[in-house]
Amino acid sequence: MDWDKLRVFHAVAEAGSFTHAGESLNLSQSAVSRQISALEESLSVPLFHRHARGLILTEQGELLFRTAREVFAKLSMAEGLISESKDRPKGPLKITSSIAFGSTWLTPRIREFLDLYPEIQVTLVVDDSELDLSMREADVAIRMSPPRQPDLIQRHLVSVPTHVYAAPEYIKKHGMPQKPEDLDKHRVIVFGEDARPPVQNVNWLLEAGTKPGQERKPILAVNNFYAILRGVLSGLGIAALADFIANEHPELVRVLPELIGPPVEAYFVYPEELRTSKRISVFRDFLLRKVAETRLT
Repeated sequence: MDWDKLRVFHAVAEAGSFTHAGESLNLSQSAVSRQISALEESLSVPLFHRHARGLILTEQGELLFRTAREVFAKLSMAEGLISESKDRPKGPLKITSSIAFGSTWLTPRIREFLDLYPEIQVTLVVDDSELDLSMREADVAIRMSPPRQPDLIQRHLVSVPTHVYAAPEYIKKHGMPQKPEDLDKHRVIVFGEDARPPVQNVNWLLEAGTKPGQERKPILAVNNFYAILRGVLSGLGIAALADFIANEHPELVRVLPELIGPPVEAYFVYPEELRTSKRISVFRDFLLRKVAETRLT
């Protein structure tokens, strides 16, 4: 297979259109279309269904795209490893993290990392779903549970307790609970059921202080912790938050401090094949240092 045509095919399959692929490749739409037609002719099979709203891969196209994506992922990794100098790590570093950890704790500290390593180009993807590191959807991940894939290396970063928090505005308006049973009279914000929770028994606050078999009703259920944080900051209600989230907002009040929920475990995860990457190692060491410096518990 012609390498240039395969490169164009990969770009078209990812973009879903000749026009967008051409923009990424700096080629005209007609040039991209000619390359795809020539590739289809050489293989004697159609690779795309063409319709007014865009392109859809055929069964044969899907097979070729899976293979091409793996090839280009391996090449991208090799390029990154080769580009690293002996003395200074450099090149792209794509990091994925949960929305809560990435938005509240990690993002404010990226500037310091880039000041230390200005030749590393960081991309941060905050998403509560797990990107596939083996397919190089990201280089490293910070996850709230151990990885299930056997070909990934993991390093435990920190175990963070969970406490109950409210905004001063809420306490002023609704009063301070004195015992867990008092939560029956308060507005409780919890994690919604539309997403996989990052910890087990994530909504333990609905049962704290209740009689067996009873459960209090929440004022709001929302499907990620950053949104829960925003609800608490607005004065909407009380919620259980990992301390790494709440500690970034010192104005929050810890409610019923004797109540401690399940800890949030954070792990640093990356593929085995990136074990020798200097970008990975310096970022891992930076995280471990910042975790030790920061009041996360």
